[in-house]
Amino acid sequence: MSLRRRLLALVPFALLAAAGSAQAGRLVELQIVDRESGETLTQYPFRSDSFVAGAPGHRYAVRLINRGNERVLAVLSVDGVNAVSGQTAATDQTGYVLDPYESTEVAGWRKNMSEIAAFEFTRQSESYAAQTGRPGNVGVIGVAVFRERNPRPVYRSKIDATTEGEAKRAPELPPAAAPSASAGAARDSMARRESAPVQESLGTGHGQREDSGASYTSFRRASDRPAEVVSVRYDSWNNLVARGVIPRPRPQPDRPNPFPGNFVPDPPVR
Repeated sequence: MSLRRRLLALVPFALLAAAGSAQAGRLVELQIVDRESGETLTQYPFRSDSFVAGAPGHRYAVRLINRGNERVLAVLSVDGVNAVSGQTAATDQTGYVLDPYESTEVAGWRKNMSEIAAFEFTRQSESYAAQTGRPGNVGVIGVAVFRERNPRPVYRSKIDATTEGEAKRAPELPPAAAPSASAGAARDSMARRESAPVQESLGTGHGQREDSGASYTSFRRASDRPAEVVSVRYDSWNNLVARGVIPRPRPQPDRPNPFPGNFVPDPPVR
């Protein structure tokens, strides 16, 4: 069966064999999707990092987009833990293989070849990493990307409609609520308020089990060094505002409005 017809592909530990440096995000784009709202979270650049604001209690998924015409191996780390094996993350470990131009969403810790435990934003002390005695890297999601040795490039002009649709298909997730106007309004209201002091940071919990199929495939790395490492950090909205990552809105002084109405009213009768 062709790999493009499979939902996900894992590299068995026995087949791990593993490329210079590249601009971050040039090979694989990393996005974080709030599964409760359906929104792709905005990334805020701050110094040398990129941040997203997570909502406590919300499930999320890591969207990986292969931007090139060759297969790549993506070794995914969440809070310093390999999302497939549960090991303390290292770049020579197992990961997900993405077909050319494929986009997929990893929504949890892999428990077996048919199930995951959902990623969910929670307090740092309740994160899976902290609960397993590894709190040192909570708050960061990263992917190490490897090129394939002797790849077979696929060009968009040669992908038929059916194959391209399959290549872009993501794992099936439970239905998420559509983005609501109230979510944006609540966020705007929160931004307008003076931010609270920094509270306990967010981490990623070990949520409920969900169906999510995967299959094994072979992949020989072009090098034992990743071609690129892409990462994004996360915390709550309040904490990011308090730390200066998200700009605090400036209060607007009361100023006369030169155009307060539409027509000229009559003066009051005296």
